Amino acid sequence: MQVIAKSSLRTFWERHPQAHEPLSLWHKAVSKAEWHGPADVKRMFGNRVDFIADNRLIFDIAGNKYRLIVHVAYPYGRVLIKFVGTHADYDRIDPETI
Repeated sequence: MQVIAKSSLRTFWERHPQAHEPLSLWHKAVSKAEWHGPADVKRMFGNRVDFIADNRLIFDIAGNKYRLIVHVAYPYGRVLIKFVGTHADYDRIDPETI
């Protein structure tokens, strides 16, 4: 999958250095993945991913310390990062509209 906006991850881990490793591991795994639908994502991430409307996915990163919201365009093999933040940051947003 092509991950779009890795700079969002980088910006976040510069402010939260402890997030660097788990976000880098997520990016590396997703960049090598070939997802054709939600079942592929679920096989890869199990209960660490939730699915919401409009092909948006919410990933629990580092034991749910951080949240990552992406939009997946399965036919094009693209993952667009929509939000990355702490769990407290996540509680202040609407994941379906961000």
